Amino acid sequence: MSDVKKNQNVDPDYAASAVPQSARRSTLTMFMIMLGFTFFSASMWVGQTLAEGLNFGGFMGALVVGGLILSVYTGALGYVGSKTGMSMDLLARKAFGKKGSYISSAMISFTQIGWFGVGVAMFAIPVANEIFHGSQVAMYVLVAVAGILMTSSAYFGIKSLTIVSYVAVPLVAVLGTVAMILAVQRGDGTFIDNFAKSSGALSVIGGAGLVMGSFVSGGTATPNFARFAKNTKDGIWTTVVAFLIGNSLMFFFGAVSYIYVGGNDIFEVMLNLGLFYFAVLVLGLNIWTTNDNALYSAGLGLANIFNKEKKPMVLVSGVIGTVLAIWLYWNFVSWLNILNATLPPVGIILVLGYFLNKKDYDHVEVEKEVNWWAVIGVVLGAVVANLLPWGIASINGMVVAAICYVIGWKVSK
Repeated sequence: MSDVKKNQNVDPDYAASAVPQSARRSTLTMFMIMLGFTFFSASMWVGQTLAEGLNFGGFMGALVVGGLILSVYTGALGYVGSKTGMSMDLLARKAFGKKGSYISSAMISFTQIGWFGVGVAMFAIPVANEIFHGSQVAMYVLVAVAGILMTSSAYFGIKSLTIVSYVAVPLVAVLGTVAMILAVQRGDGTFIDNFAKSSGALSVIGGAGLVMGSFVSGGTATPNFARFAKNTKDGIWTTVVAFLIGNSLMFFFGAVSYIYVGGNDIFEVMLNLGLFYFAVLVLGLNIWTTNDNALYSAGLGLANIFNKEKKPMVLVSGVIGTVLAIWLYWNFVSWLNILNATLPPVGIILVLGYFLNKKDYDHVEVEKEVNWWAVIGVVLGAVVANLLPWGIASINGMVVAAICYVIGWKVSK
């Protein structure tokens, strides 16, 4: 009887403990979850910017360079997450101290709630415009419905994320790719020829910076999902391949939309092809996969800060994101992009914290309250990432944060 009671009290999302081997998930499940995570509609906006500012060779160069850097970054976090079984917030407690981890948890929660709200609005606004001729009432109803559905699935944790990913990933990938091919076939001139009309306003390095910055904030939360991988090999390759494929697909969707219909979303391409219902389906599922993971990460972050269970914190995050969705969409995207550059310093410190102190990661308990070197590293890294005018902002921030953390580690030794 006591064993049954004990099993009933086990948190299936292991918010405050490492994921045991018995709760780890299959390789296919991990790949679907990570691929769904990278199906981020806002990345299509970046695809539009890349197509507008680069020729096809530059576009591919930016995708390769930025994609590889992002994959190495997320792959390292995937390794640490799968090796330790710890979430981003538990790893932050190790690297930043118990109270020091609040800064990283607050940053990830803030950005993920923000992007959740933007995602809800990205669904509601175009659908309301198409079906209800721009009705404000319809738009807010759609915001509420989408917010409730996405929050509900995130509330039930990794099991719901798995179901949503298995349904959404194949549909979005297949339908979106078919629409992209049809648009290219029906358009004037070849895909490469149309790229040659770009303004040339971007360099390959600038484009690579946009590629990395498009999803580096979400990528910092990689351990929240990779910790469910059966081993480090699965944790690394499912993360790396998912980021390379998923992100690149979103960039291509955005580029095709810009070139052939003057938009920034595969939704507009499918409308142009007369595929309205498929367009709504792809738009909704594409946003749902990322929003679920965003809300899940926000819930874990708030649970760490307020020492509460994850589920109620997911509800709080979902309510905030839903209520503020339209305002976030019109007023906050530029601020969220600034915040994107503040999270890579957190990620590199999580990775360094593990590799420099492996023996301390056999348990989740933490004695130190604040590691000030880690905190200073994040602050300085964020400032440099946002203000330094050359290079790739995310890398600049990581370098500064890494130097600060390593200096502090040596001093403490």
